[in-house]
Amino acid sequence: MNTRTSEEIASVIRTAVRAATWAPSVHNTQPWSFAVDGDEIALRADSDRKLRVGDPIGRELLVSCGAALMNVRLALRALGYEPQVRVLPDPDRPALLATVRPGAAVTADEHTRMLYAEIERRRTHRAGFTRLPVPECLLEALVAEAGGEGARLTPVRSEPAIRVFSAITCAAQDVQAQDRPLSLELIGWARPPGSPREDGVPAESYPREPRRTEPHFAQRDYARGRPWGSDADQSFSVSTGVVAVLTTKGDSRGDWLAAGQALQRILLRASAYGLSAAFHTQALEMFHLREFLRQELCSQEYPQMIMRLGITFDDSQGVRRPATEVLEER
Repeated sequence: MNTRTSEEIASVIRTAVRAATWAPSVHNTQPWSFAVDGDEIALRADSDRKLRVGDPIGRELLVSCGAALMNVRLALRALGYEPQVRVLPDPDRPALLATVRPGAAVTADEHTRMLYAEIERRRTHRAGFTRLPVPECLLEALVAEAGGEGARLTPVRSEPAIRVFSAITCAAQDVQAQDRPLSLELIGWARPPGSPREDGVPAESYPREPRRTEPHFAQRDYARGRPWGSDADQSFSVSTGVVAVLTTKGDSRGDWLAAGQALQRILLRASAYGLSAAFHTQALEMFHLREFLRQELCSQEYPQMIMRLGITFDDSQGVRRPATEVLEER
């Protein structure tokens, strides 16, 4: 029986919410908020942080919130509680994505502790990788992590398929770069050097002059012609890395949340073994391109994330809003 006091449980809940804020999110929008009522954590979508041009249906918002939900689950379990989770518990409240309560006392296993320890260490990468190989056994472990959350991670082995993913990413980036409303929305989440903001993409988190890899995967142009970016040595950033796609059988709001949870498990396991990930969602934001990928390269499953995995020496700092800014306690 769990005999911890209400004060101890309250402390655990606050720790879980802090962990949630370190989840990855599209353009680091951090599109979530939390309400705590007794021992229940409510995860809610923050519609004010939704990308109304780039993500009108909210798919990327829910994938981001799914990653935050995974962090809550890991934190509770690492701190000695079995998380009791209800996903999309109230159809009349679409912004309420999940509720989580600390359940029975448990002893966290080594795997849980390992993933939990990576929550604040994990970083998104926005350049090429070193030529150091990614161990096949680690890729298999990442595939298993995704499978445990009801999603599928597929490392792309075929050279022609990799070229297609590369070409379609670059094509989507070129089209989006000509879309003024989309570009203005992106600029809104690009942080200038020295900015005190605690959200958005820091200018120091991508190279000023990135090296092209072959095949090339286009990155978002957060600088938009301005002299932003890191001057860190990019001589080692010569490899595309391992291209992988995360898919789900369905494409409902529940599937998007599941994809986010699977994505975060993948990223934390990768981080624990020195592996970083770069994301490419441009093509997934364009219906016809996403549908093409689903039918031609994803075995009819719905692509939720295209990523590259590899080893880098990136030591960029993460920025997050404080938990007090996203938490409402009742």
